[in-house]
Formats: sequence, C-alpha cells, structure tokens
Amino acid sequence: MSTPPTTVRGPRRFGWPKRVFSQVLLMQLTIITGVTVLVTGLFLAPLSAQLDDQAMRRALAIAQSTAAQPQITRDLLTTEPSPRGPVQSVAERIRRSTGAEYVVIMDGRGVRWSHTETHRIGRVVSTDPSEALAGRDVMEIDSGTLGRSARGKVPLLDASGQVVGAVSVGIAYDSVRARLLAAIPGLLAYAGGALAVGALAAYLISRRLQRQTHDLAFSDISALLTEREAMLHSIREGVVALDRTGHVRLLNDEAQRLLGLGPDAAGRPLDEVLGSGRTADVLAGRVVGDDLLTVRGSRVLLANRMPTDDGGAVVTLRDRTELEHLGRELDSTRGLIDALRAQDHEHANRLHTLLGLLELEMHEDAMEFVTEVVGVHRATAEQVTEKVRDPLLAALLVGKATVAAERGVSLRMAPGSLLPDRLVDPRGLVTVVGNLVDNALDAAAGSAEARIEVGLRTEGRTVILRVHDSGPGVPPGQYESIFTEGWSTKELPAHGKRGLGLPLVRRLAERQGGSVGVAESADGGAVFTVVLPEALSEPEPGGTQVPAHPATSGENR
Repeated sequence: MSTPPTTVRGPRRFGWPKRVFSQVLLMQLTIITGVTVLVTGLFLAPLSAQLDDQAMRRALAIAQSTAAQPQITRDLLTTEPSPRGPVQSVAERIRRSTGAEYVVIMDGRGVRWSHTETHRIGRVVSTDPSEALAGRDVMEIDSGTLGRSARGKVPLLDASGQVVGAVSVGIAYDSVRARLLAAIPGLLAYAGGALAVGALAAYLISRRLQRQTHDLAFSDISALLTEREAMLHSIREGVVALDRTGHVRLLNDEAQRLLGLGPDAAGRPLDEVLGSGRTADVLAGRVVGDDLLTVRGSRVLLANRMPTDDGGAVVTLRDRTELEHLGRELDSTRGLIDALRAQDHEHANRLHTLLGLLELEMHEDAMEFVTEVVGVHRATAEQVTEKVRDPLLAALLVGKATVAAERGVSLRMAPGSLLPDRLVDPRGLVTVVGNLVDNALDAAAGSAEARIEVGLRTEGRTVILRVHDSGPGVPPGQYESIFTEGWSTKELPAHGKRGLGLPLVRRLAERQGGSVGVAESADGGAVFTVVLPEALSEPEPGGTQVPAHPATSGENR
C-alpha cells in the first residue's frame, strides 16, 4: 500500500504587505513609534540636567537664607567650634527643616563649625572653599565626605560686609537620581498613551483609506489608472468627468473633439469652458433626463449624466449628427413616397382623362390638357432656376415644390429674389433652407390657401433668407423657446427625436456671424428671417456682377 506524498512547506516568509491599507498602516505605525521614541529621548536628555540645576539652586537658596541670619555670624565670631555649640544647633535645625543632606558653616580658614557628622566639626572642609570665601556664590555637583551631592556655597558676611566665613549646603545626588527615575515611568506612560492614540488614529485612517481604495494594492491602482487612461482615450464616445464644484476633472479625446475644446479645459469651471446654453445646462445637471439632445456647433449630441459618490458626475456624449441626417432623410423619403403615391394616383387620373379624350377623338383638347399639365411643373422649375443660380439650392427648392404641391401647398419664390452662384458654403445654406421649408410645409399643410413663399436676396456679400408660410404662426411668448433643442409641436418621427431643426439653423447662422429670427405676418402665419454675413465669395475680376434686388415679403403681396 503506497503512502500518499506529503507536501513539504517551507518557512513562511514575511515581506512587505501589498495592500494599500496594510502599507499605510505599517508606515504610520512606524512613524508614530519613531516620533514617540524621539520625543521621549529628547525630553529625557535635558531632564537630568534640569533636575541637577534645580537641586543646585535649591541648595544655594538654603545657603543664602542661612547666611542671612546675623545670629550665626555673631556665634561664629564669639564661640568655638563644638558639636553642641549654637552654630551646630542652628545648622542642624535648618538641615532637618529643609531636607538637605548637610549644612556646613565654616570660618575664614575653611574650618567646619557644623556638620552632619559631628566628629568632623573643627576640621578643614574636604572641598575647596576659596570661591565662596572670596565673596562669590557657587553652584556645583561635587563629591565630598558624604559622597556626591548638588552643592550651593555662599559667603558669610559680618555687620561691616567683610567675609568672615562661608555656608555650604548639599542635596544628596541620590535623591536627584531618584526623582529622575521616578519621572521615567510617568513619562513612558504618557508616551505609551500617545502611541496608543496615534496607533488608533492611524488604524481608523487606514480603514477609511481601505474603503475608498476598495482594498486594492498599489500595483492594482496603478494598473487600473493605466487601463482607465487607455480606455478613455480609445472609446468613440465622449466622456466628461466633473467634480462637486462643477469644474471639469477630465475629458477624453472624443469629448474634446465633440465639444470643440482643448486639453486646457481640465480644471476650469464648466460654464466658463462651454459658455451659457443648453449644452452647459445638460452637462451640469440643470436639465434632467436620459438621452438628452443638445447641439454643439454643427454637431447633434446625445448626453447621459451619471452622478458619482463624491458629489461629482460623469457625462457620456455620443455624436448623433449622421443619425439625425439619416433620420431626416428617412422623413423626407417617407414624405416623398407619400407624394409619389398621391402623384401616381393623380397621374392615373390624368391618363384616364387623356384616354377618354382620345377615345372621343377630341385630339385638340387632349393636346391642350397635356400641355397644361407639363407646363405647370416646367414653370415651377424655370421660376426657381431663374432666381437661384446655385445648382444645389435650386434642386432642393424644385424638389420641395414638387413635394409641397402633392401635399396641397403652393411653394413659390418671392418677387425680386435673386441669388448668384457664389456661395461660400452651399451645403450649409441648403441645410438652413431645407429645415425652414420643411417646418413651413408642416405648418401650412391643411390650412386655407396653403402656401409657402421663399425669398432670397443679397446685400453685398450678405445673404438674406425669408420663409413665409400660411400656417397658424408662432405664439409671441415662444419666439425664443422654439430655438431650444427638443422643442416641437409635432409627433415623434421614426427615429424618435424632434426639435433639432431650428436650433441647428440658429447654430449654422451664428457660426457665420449671422442671426435668425421669427415674426408674425400681417395676413397670418410665421415669417422666419435668416441673415448670413459674408455668405458670398468676392466676384471674379471682369465677371458680371449680379444685381441685388430686395425680396418682397409675404406681408406685401
């Protein structure tokens, strides 16, 4: 029977922790311990010297108070040194009351007149008394017959101020050391308490850091940061991060492209970077909702805002410009299909009429009928191309006239309209005219004597466009709100969004330094006026200058 292999585990190795929480806690504990030990050492180092100084000053104070008693001076001059003499009695009384180790009174020769050990009275002192006998106070740590002590020596003066002796007082150095040793436990207790409080604070801070970093390692945080930067700058959606004060925290490359900003926008207030308008309101959260539409320059953006735990927010932006164009093309295509169906029905009626005329052998009437039908469409095309020399814009108006006719709306050019073929941005003007004519067609359809009048005239290099419809008009209180993204009175189309045409017209006009406005016509309906400065290029030298004629508005028809 085989014995299963046993796994031999090596000794467990303790290395530097990897988690942010553990590393920060360990570093904080190391710092707190080091600071506590350092402060304790710095406090203990001068404590010994301070206690020595206190003991010497105490001894000096006792010596000075002793030397200030005149009775001691008289007894020193009138009596002999004796263990039972008055000088010894006074010195012992002072020693016992002050707690000094000894109180020695000596004459001018250094002979003791008092001492704790009475057998030393009458003998010369063991340490040099010359400083005190010279009239100077002395503080020192020295060793004598009683061992090491903190000493204070002062001169003893008679009534005339002459030095007749000295007083030496000693404090046992063992008591000073005992005071130092007695202070150490308390000091260590305070240091331990401070260390414990610091360790607790370090633990709480580290725990908070652990929650904020989700208990990740520094290497994980670094990897996440690298991955985040790579992801932010590689995705095809704009990302804008804001802090709680409304400052831009970061924005990726796509957001810079969509919003027309540079890298210097980071760190600046959002309203300062974007200016006032719906885009700033959407990003700042002043407009609430999902999939909010906004127009920035010539771009249609779809924005979603997600608040963050720290009070800021992250906004994602998607470019819907192409999708909106496709949606509008889809709307136009559906309208054209409806128009073709109606035209097919009308064409069938005309063919039946023509067939009937031919069967009745009314050939002349048949020719007149065909000429009349063809002439209407030809007259419309000729009227447009005569007054609009740009082929793109002329083609748009001819197509719109056909669609309008099938919907029962008459579209014609205003008298005096004339536009030369010198447009700087023909596609931009096509967008402006197309949006305004579509809105006018929706407004005029179904009204009495439904009509749309388009006026185009120039003043120098400035193009002035005026679109007048016979619809219900715009209420006076909504002259500004109709240019806001999302404002519309129509039902939602297939692509699910409306209210972008007029804001886009205003953006295109303002981008060229122009303006767009709306007013109410005297005979009903709305009149939209767009002014586009420098929309025409300079005429070629030697070329024919197309004269500018004022367009007659719908009010003066």
